[in-house]
Amino acid sequence: MSQEKFWVLLSKKLSGEASGHELAELEILITGNPEWQYAVQNLGDLWDHEPVKDSLQEEDAYLLHLHRMNEQGVTFDEPPAAPAYINRPRKWYWLAATLLITVAVAGFMLLGRGSNGEKNTAKENEVSTRRGSRTRVQLPDGSVVMLNAGSKLTYNKDFGKVQREVTLTGEGFFDVQKMKGKPFIIHTASLDIKVLGTVFNVKAYPEDSQTETSLVHGRVEVTMPDRPNNKIILSDNEKLLVYNNRKNITGSDRPDLQKEKHLPLVALKQLTYQQDDTVAVETSWAFNKLSFKDELFSDVARKMERWYDVSFEFENTGKQDLLVYGSFTTETLQEALEALVFSFGFNYKIAGKKVTIY
Repeated sequence: MSQEKFWVLLSKKLSGEASGHELAELEILITGNPEWQYAVQNLGDLWDHEPVKDSLQEEDAYLLHLHRMNEQGVTFDEPPAAPAYINRPRKWYWLAATLLITVAVAGFMLLGRGSNGEKNTAKENEVSTRRGSRTRVQLPDGSVVMLNAGSKLTYNKDFGKVQREVTLTGEGFFDVQKMKGKPFIIHTASLDIKVLGTVFNVKAYPEDSQTETSLVHGRVEVTMPDRPNNKIILSDNEKLLVYNNRKNITGSDRPDLQKEKHLPLVALKQLTYQQDDTVAVETSWAFNKLSFKDELFSDVARKMERWYDVSFEFENTGKQDLLVYGSFTTETLQEALEALVFSFGFNYKIAGKKVTIY
């Protein structure tokens, strides 16, 4: 019954017909069943696309979804019949269309989340975000994670019962609830972070040359897999940088990475703040702000790629070394680039989702 209620409430939310009480009830259901977060995310992505206006096309699409799901062995006790749209008020037409999409998404969720078989195991929950989007995840223990664009969070279904461990690829802003005897542990490719109750940010994109742990307040203990006995304790407003794949850096012909090969393996620094801003640059994305201060243009470009869902190419490689600063909230890609051009002087062109700097 709760799952059926979830689909109905989610459909009402997306169609704009949910009351405040229903939205609160939906949040409670998602909190109690965090594995449904994946369906929420993907259904939201689908809802962003313009729906099919023709009711016959909608019904054909629905039947096709059921057929494909049956081919994969996904069955329902009572497959819902396609609703009749014509005689219903317009608002119920959209709600019914949403319910049809939820059935398709439910089948997709049951069938798996990609080509990697490990993602289909019943023991793990996985929440991911595409480029250009961010999402909020509430874990069973009450801890909240904001996932930045192009990120993935994985954790066991029994999270919080015996232990609290998650695996992060990409960037996450964590607000961890204290739990006596059950430390919260985050695994990334380059380091492990152990916390008791704190607010901090972890950036661990595989394509980046460094992994960052930025502590807003609290206490965290960081270790690296190849140095398990070397524990680093962070205090408020500190960040730890671990440089990744240094062998690849040494052989790289990229000017920005060539500089990093001379940096230490690990560096401890203070968080960065823009003038008159109380939110650190390292965590600004979690507050819907793209912010950077005295960073290489090549690094800023990677941030903008995730933020705007585009790709950058530097025809003029010398521009990669520009130290740039800025802060954007609602600006479009072109508006952000024009602001940078005004301050730092370069040329660019946009072709579809590709930005070329020359």
